[in-house]
Amino acid sequence: MNLRSATVGLTEICWSPGRVVPVNVMSGLDARFLLSETPSAHMHTIKVAVVDVSGRSEALTPDLVLAALDSRLERMPVLRRRVVPVPHGLGNPVVIDDPDFDLRRHVRVEVLPQPGKARDLDVLIAGVASVPLPRDRPLWELTVATGLADGQVAFVVKIHHALADGVAAVTLLINAFVVDDADAVIEPFHPEQVPSRGRLYRSAAREVATALRSLPGFARQTMTGLRDERRTRRGEAAPVLGPFAGPRTPFNVTLTPDRTFATLTLPLATFAPAKQSTGASVNDVFLAVCAGGIRRYLDRMGELLPTSLVASVPVATLPGQGRLGGNHVDNLFLPLHTDLPDPVERVRAIHASTVAARHARAALGTGLFEQRAGLVPPVLYAATMRLWAATHLADHLRPPLNLVASSVPGPREPLELDRGVITALYSSGPILEGIGLNITAWSYVDTMYISLLGCSHSLPDPWLLAYDIAAEMAELSRHLIQP
Repeated sequence: MNLRSATVGLTEICWSPGRVVPVNVMSGLDARFLLSETPSAHMHTIKVAVVDVSGRSEALTPDLVLAALDSRLERMPVLRRRVVPVPHGLGNPVVIDDPDFDLRRHVRVEVLPQPGKARDLDVLIAGVASVPLPRDRPLWELTVATGLADGQVAFVVKIHHALADGVAAVTLLINAFVVDDADAVIEPFHPEQVPSRGRLYRSAAREVATALRSLPGFARQTMTGLRDERRTRRGEAAPVLGPFAGPRTPFNVTLTPDRTFATLTLPLATFAPAKQSTGASVNDVFLAVCAGGIRRYLDRMGELLPTSLVASVPVATLPGQGRLGGNHVDNLFLPLHTDLPDPVERVRAIHASTVAARHARAALGTGLFEQRAGLVPPVLYAATMRLWAATHLADHLRPPLNLVASSVPGPREPLELDRGVITALYSSGPILEGIGLNITAWSYVDTMYISLLGCSHSLPDPWLLAYDIAAEMAELSRHLIQP
């Protein structure tokens, strides 16, 4: 990955008397993640690095943490950027280097109850995820959790999804740990004055004008894409699903503001036999194992359904571009084939569904999702999200999908932090109103680190589901080694 080829941010030009002023406007997709937030739907993501600091000669004090983070801020420019909303939601927010940036407002230290077990860390992370990020500063927070067994410390980063998707987050992490500054992307800090209301209004006006000019082209692309997608669907062996194809489940409820969280690990080597025997990808096997775990979990609760659950699976639209921020994602609606009891048959079925869905999405055009996000007026989108949450309609209507499941390839070589070695990496995306389960996996070195996020209404015991997913991986392995 060539990090120095990264490009960050979107700049538009805002006219003012006597000069031309650059204004960094959030993309429509970035703004959508920001505007989707409600009092119970927090749109931040969680990144966790567990670090073995037993090799350090001195204790890792809060001052040392601040110093280490401060030395790397120029490699993580999104952490200094503050989001400034346009009055009345008339346009997408703008992003500036925060003139009031104070690193101490973003970092806190928590001591785990002894003996500092993994479940204690899960509980702490659930508490961190339960609180939305304040909007008067850059949208991130770092909690340093000490007291873990074997001299380990956990760094729990809460960062708003509007700032970075999974691909950008991985690149940001790698960029922070590159040894030589010459091989990293460095962006000096340039504090900016908060734009005046006049500048924000003019920025919004230009944005509206640009959107209106793009409408005819977008309409033509959409019609052509829909025609090509229908033709592609007819030629696929597996059906291609759209929204509202899944059943109602215990996960599909109105959210509570609190969060539940659990983790598990699976060796990447255990995925190889399923890949080799079925021709599936690691992500297909991951989805199949999650589906089998969900099947066990629902059966345990007496809620097993005869129809398949449907997951939203994010896919990168600009992979390998060395981005340090922003969102360039689309999503596939994939049946998880939870109606199939045989784990190997489920892997094959998910693989076929994934191939068909990717072909259909490619025919439609992967850029249309982002373009559509940029055309919806921010004030209308935000009002719709608030109304959906306030009415509790998610408790009564068929959900657009049942859960979000994502697998992101992480670093394949161990990373070090000031003479400490990172031993585990976890990531979790948000849950949404009516979609109260998110399963996110990051692979790191030779292990897949999996996080489960819900709330007390949708996932009261996340460790039970984690246990069922691990049991399903063992069952799949048994099926593959049988003569």
